[in-house]
Amino acid sequence: MIHHIGVISDTHIPQFKQLPEAVFAHFAEVELIIHAGDLSRLSVIDELETLAPVVAVQGNIEYEEVVEKLPIKREVVVGHCRIGIVHILGDAHNRERMARQEFPNARVVVYGHSHIPYNKEYNGQLLFNPGSATDRRKQPRCSVGLLHVDDEEKKVWGEIIWL
Repeated sequence: MIHHIGVISDTHIPQFKQLPEAVFAHFAEVELIIHAGDLSRLSVIDELETLAPVVAVQGNIEYEEVVEKLPIKREVVVGHCRIGIVHILGDAHNRERMARQEFPNARVVVYGHSHIPYNKEYNGQLLFNPGSATDRRKQPRCSVGLLHVDDEEKKVWGEIIWL
């Protein structure tokens, strides 16, 4: 069985009025959605939950309602795959070390904050940042991601989707 997981981060609602419609199209068939922080409002979770269950962490730009409800980091298991989730994962100079330190047993570490999509494997751990669905900053376009977990082959891979 292959599990498909939608990954989104840095939506910054209501600074940005709404989630792009393309998010709903790309996440239509996922079984879980991971939000890696900077939702700003809990209503983002409600919207995404119309598609699939949502697991989220708080970021560094949140309304109080988000800070009160969501943890700073967490782990989930999908099929054979343990996934660590945090908003800020060090910087470009220490990201691999921080991922292993924060989530020593995770096969995948999902993070956000930089708005820069990232999808690379380091010593058996996939580091995955979907970029931002609403604020592209210096990127060519906004983006989200998909994680694919193959239980039969015991593989996992990420995919960046440009909106």
